[in-house]
Amino acid sequence: MANKKITELTDLPSPAGADILAIVDDVAGTATTKKVTATNLMGLAPVQSVAGQTGTVTVSAGDLTDGNFDGTSISGFDATINDQTGTAYTLLASDNGKVVVLDNASAVTVTVPSGLGVGFNCSFVQKGAGQVTFSASSTTINNRQSHTKINAQYGVASIVAYAADTFVLAGDTAS
Repeated sequence: MANKKITELTDLPSPAGADILAIVDDVAGTATTKKVTATNLMGLAPVQSVAGQTGTVTVSAGDLTDGNFDGTSISGFDATINDQTGTAYTLLASDNGKVVVLDNASAVTVTVPSGLGVGFNCSFVQKGAGQVTFSASSTTINNRQSHTKINAQYGVASIVAYAADTFVLAGDTAS
């Protein structure tokens, strides 16, 4: 290869980790040209900033503010528990992804309102003896057996919005 200036070399927009770069090592004041792989060089490059933090950064759930992970799941995060002790509860958009624990000796009605959004999902635990019934409010709740209740104490069920204002109820259900 003929001698060329670095600015005359062909651009490589996506270098591989094993690609070799020329580097000038001048630790003791004597410049020596050496080689380094892209992987080794990037391994030594510090992260400048993540979520306003510098240095070694640990990202916690609180740092993940937009809630959009583009289909990528995050391991090691527990669901938030929403404890309810009354005999009636209307789901809120903020219940998305939560576990609602219903604890009452009397019957409990969970109202599923419209506008929760496609993809809304929530799990329910009937902790108390009062049977939990799901009620549709301008929505449709489907179940393959036409069930609308959690079967009994300590039963678990979930709802998922698979279309606008259309939910499926699944789990330990009863009619």
